[in-house]
Amino acid sequence: MVIATLSLIGFFVALYLLLWKVGVLGSLACGTGGCEMVQTSKYAEFFGLPVALYGMLGYLALLVVSLLGLQPRWVMHRWPTLGLTVLAALGVAFTAYLTYLEAAVIHAWCQWCLVSAGIIVAILVAAVVGLRALGHTPSVQ
Repeated sequence: MVIATLSLIGFFVALYLLLWKVGVLGSLACGTGGCEMVQTSKYAEFFGLPVALYGMLGYLALLVVSLLGLQPRWVMHRWPTLGLTVLAALGVAFTAYLTYLEAAVIHAWCQWCLVSAGIIVAILVAAVVGLRALGHTPSVQ
């Protein structure tokens, strides 16, 4: 449930950034100006698509898998938690790359990106804790 909640919050953060990026929202609530600098940099797109779209889709995938894992049929299976761990690890790796770009290349910090980074790290921690807990209980593979 923790991962589902965090994924939903992350989804809305990424959606907010995506809506700004595509011009639906007029201004970006940031306060420092760093968000605009990061979001308008060439690194705000990956393979021609906004990075926020990848974040939104990633959080959506995490939400779907976490909700599936909560279903009575799957609650004692290892695969949903393993899937969450793999997805979150990929998200953390991509986020680490983007955070490096903010610090070393762009020289600006997007507060919303940092919130998203905290969320994906928290999801990974929760997934690893869940995976370890499943390792100590009998489960159906």
